[in-house]
Amino acid sequence: MTINQAIEIARDLFWTVLLLAMPALLVSLVVGLVISVLQTITSIQEQTLTFTPRLIGVGLAIIFTMAWALQAAVSFAVRMFTYAAEVTR
Repeated sequence: MTINQAIEIARDLFWTVLLLAMPALLVSLVVGLVISVLQTITSIQEQTLTFTPRLIGVGLAIIFTMAWALQAAVSFAVRMFTYAAEVTR
């Protein structure tokens, strides 16, 4: 295995991880921003208020994107097994 192949595998790994984490992180960001704006408007400064909506939002995002995430993870695994098979030749 050459350095370029290792870099390509690492790039593929990081890209796949980013794609898999993006839906949950975006939902958490948006829900947190909305709750922060509402807290600012209403002057309620309860720190635990953002936890439940974020938890529910991230949970729903994971449930709704589970099929796509599983396909992406399986596709990544197949690519890695293919690379591993090529290395042993």
